[in-house]
Amino acid sequence: MATAHAHHTRTQARAHTPSAAHEWAGGLTVFGGVMLMLAGILNIVRGIAGIAQDDVFVATQNYVFQFDLTSWGWIHLLLGAVAVLVGVGLFRASTWARVAGVVIGGLIMIANFMSLPYAPVWSVVMIALSGVMIWALCTVRREDV
Repeated sequence: MATAHAHHTRTQARAHTPSAAHEWAGGLTVFGGVMLMLAGILNIVRGIAGIAQDDVFVATQNYVFQFDLTSWGWIHLLLGAVAVLVGVGLFRASTWARVAGVVIGGLIMIANFMSLPYAPVWSVVMIALSGVMIWALCTVRREDV
């Protein structure tokens, strides 16, 4: 009788212990959320700089994706705000937040590529940061979270 009770207790403890895959998936989701929030905050800062003073960035002549720098500021500000909100959703391991995080990360990459001549180093860093974040969100399998 005592052996059966001890076996039941061990089995019950194993049922509540998360697997290594579950721990890994949870860690990647949190990592993706932190990266998305960081990218969002950096985009907000870049957006505010672009809106506040157009002369912060260097204007390039004859660039295909040429917009008014204030417009770029608003684009980055809005993408950053949405990224921070979706990043909060990732801490709840929501599937919608993972999908939205990948979409927002892709949009951040595109926006930074298109504004590359205005802030080349910043844009390259943001593209790399978004790529790592998208990788983290796409690596996690649904059944592991």
